[in-house]
Amino acid sequence: MKEVLDRERIPRHIAIIMDGNGRWAKKKGAMRIFGHRHAIQAVKDAIEGAENLGVEYLTLFSFSTENWSRPQEEINGLMELLVKTITDEVPMMMKNNIRLESIGDLNSLPAPAYEKLMEAKKTTAANDGLKVILALSYSGQWELAQATKRIAQKISEGTLKVEEITQQVVADHLETAGIPDPELMIRTSGEFRISNFLLWQLAYTELHFTPVLWPDFRREHLVAAIADYQNRERRFGKTGEQVKS
Repeated sequence: MKEVLDRERIPRHIAIIMDGNGRWAKKKGAMRIFGHRHAIQAVKDAIEGAENLGVEYLTLFSFSTENWSRPQEEINGLMELLVKTITDEVPMMMKNNIRLESIGDLNSLPAPAYEKLMEAKKTTAANDGLKVILALSYSGQWELAQATKRIAQKISEGTLKVEEITQQVVADHLETAGIPDPELMIRTSGEFRISNFLLWQLAYTELHFTPVLWPDFRREHLVAAIADYQNRERRFGKTGEQVKS
């Protein structure tokens, strides 16, 4: 299906809300963690597909701040799975020149998960290909609150004036500082909401919703989402005629 895409108009940055693991497992008559385990192949396909197509940044909403309210057994299983997946995938990332990055309240992660994440980030730090960004213990509202605190601290210290605050200043204090905003956001499982994900960054992002549950997501679904993106006219507040001219 690659041939249907315009390789000159591949999004630089794609963000994905990986949703539907629990429902997938329920359909199989299994526990939710079963769905999370089977979602690993979808993650691999998304990463490999993005890398092959020349995407520069791929942000995966892996664990939200709200997810801490889930049953402890599920949280424990997810954290153990995170450690195993990162450990298993580092060789693939090194082979394909992929750099692992992360955003979120990382200090809230259990020590084994935090340590393995930091180790993988250090190992892949020199890679300059696809940047895979894991959003862990993350939410858009949390991020905006943290950015506000950082800006307020600078004002308190006298290193920043209120009148100097611009949209760019706010962006520079977000978790994603230095990373371009996503051009395309994909959400699986048929839900039509962004669930507190990248609230600032998605202002002009094209949104693609698919009924496919995340464990079933494969490269062809990524290609379909990009094809949908390429069929849209991105106006950024302008008229269609202005964009065409």
